Order: sequence, then C-alpha cells, then structure tokens
Amino acid sequence: MSDSLLSVGKIVNTHGIRGELKIWLQTDFPEVRFAPKAKLLIMHPEHGEQITVTVAASRPYKQMYIVQFAEFNNINQVEKYKGYEVKVSKEESVELPENEYYFHEIIGCNVVDDEGKELGVIQDILRPGANDVWVVKMPNRQELLIPVIDDVVLDVDVESKLVKIHMMEGLL
Repeated sequence: MSDSLLSVGKIVNTHGIRGELKIWLQTDFPEVRFAPKAKLLIMHPEHGEQITVTVAASRPYKQMYIVQFAEFNNINQVEKYKGYEVKVSKEESVELPENEYYFHEIIGCNVVDDEGKELGVIQDILRPGANDVWVVKMPNRQELLIPVIDDVVLDVDVESKLVKIHMMEGLL
C-alpha cells in the first residue's frame, strides 16, 4: 500500500494547545497539500497505522507549515502523532511541467552515457542549491554524482526507467 503513497511532510511537533501541528515539508506544493478541506493520511513510520484527516486551516511557519486538522482540537489529541508521516496517494500527484520529475520517478532509473555504456542506478537525490544532484551507484560500488543540468542530462524516460547523460570531463 505504501508504494502507492507519496510523502508530503512529517509531523515534528505540536503548536499551541488547540491541536495544531508543525509539519516539516517534503513537497513542493504545500499550498495544494495543506489547503482547507484537503484529505491527507497520517501514518506511523514503523507499524504503518493510518488515519485519514482533513485540513481545517494551515499557514507557513519558518521551513514548515502549521496545520490544524478538522478531527482534532486540542494538544492532548495530537501529542501522539509526533513523528508520523503525512502522505497522499500517487493519484493525487500534481502535474509537473515538462522536464520536471518526482523523486520516486527518478530513483531506481538506470543511467547510460551518450554511447550507451551503462553507468549504474540512481540511488538518491541531493539538493545542495542551484540544481539537484543525482547519486548513481555504479557496478564497482562507487558513487557517481550527476549535476541535473541541460549539458549533462540528455534524456529522461521515466516509463522505461532510463536516463541518458553526457559524461562531461571531471564527472568520473
């Protein structure tokens, strides 16, 4: 079941006494995810217990969002949800512009160079600043860091899980 879910945040703490929660964002669309009346799943990170909740109100707060769920109205009801993950179903994913991808679409893709040589599989995505960096685990167990820029990433085919890159000097 959790394969069909996308993480949009993590409950890190309570806020005030009226049942509001601080949620660490794991989405580029918090204004969509935490809009009033939005349905979300909160899920225990280990045993997977799930509760469907409805957003009553939300607002940005530092690097997080403060969210009030309609189901809860005091701190004693929400205290136990610290550490829970906030999820939505993949069917609810926001349509992205061309040449933009979700992490779950990129991780696991095979990487080949422009001559067809297999380089490895994307294991992780780093976000250091100006552009993302894809971490590729190579067959020799070393990691290859690929900057996600037009000069390097030539083609991304999420359907066949294949990424074609141009090996610029200095990448290996």
